[in-house]
Amino acid sequence: MAYQTILTEIRDRICIITINRPDKMNALNKEVFTELEMAVDEVSNNPDIQAAIITGAGQKAFVAGADISEFQQYQRAEAEALARRGQNIFFKIENNRKPIIAAVNGFALGGGCELAMACHFRICSDNARFGQPEVNLGLIAGYGGTQRLTQLVGKGKSMELHLSGQMLNAAEALEWKLVNYVTPQDALIPKAIEILNGIISKAPVALSHVISTVNAAALGAGLQGFEKEISAFGACFDTADMREGTQAFLEKRKAVFTGK
Repeated sequence: MAYQTILTEIRDRICIITINRPDKMNALNKEVFTELEMAVDEVSNNPDIQAAIITGAGQKAFVAGADISEFQQYQRAEAEALARRGQNIFFKIENNRKPIIAAVNGFALGGGCELAMACHFRICSDNARFGQPEVNLGLIAGYGGTQRLTQLVGKGKSMELHLSGQMLNAAEALEWKLVNYVTPQDALIPKAIEILNGIISKAPVALSHVISTVNAAALGAGLQGFEKEISAFGACFDTADMREGTQAFLEKRKAVFTGK
């Protein structure tokens, strides 16, 4: 499908989604949101795609934030509608049954940081910068940033970043456990592909249950999270992949999963 603000490429069952507005530091506007949602739906619905990477065009920015020029005419109702739309799209990413990694190449600020945090986990290049600088504009994060950053790094650190508007460099993001790996920029996408190739060699149904149960834990589901795990564990026993995986283990061979 032809897009105007993003690029998509499928490499061996992995869809690479690139926000493609390098002249605007890949800022999120209405069109990017619309096309990003379409691309995420394609990941969900296309059986030839088993995982995805979200990244930004160029070497300066993953997504440097929202397109502030769109904010000029907004009143409260329009702003709340925008935040709700952004959150709904990011929920689609976070709750996608297929693994989605953010490959952060440069600035991930404001909405860009929120987009990265909506992915199942993040890796970044050594020039990456993360932050929620909305207070500098008299705003706060609106696409889930106050919630996800707190889940990922804890209340104190999240509060500091949101209140100060300061940025984290790549090393700090790794120390704060906001990202899983830091790579040179030219190794970023290869590293993401390497990680995902290892992941998608596993049973697809089991992967989807991992995503849903770990998300439940991150949301503080408590005992309900444990019940969700019990149910998901049981559901795996209804799959051909579970039978194949256990049989392959006993026969000391590599399992061939079909997603059934």
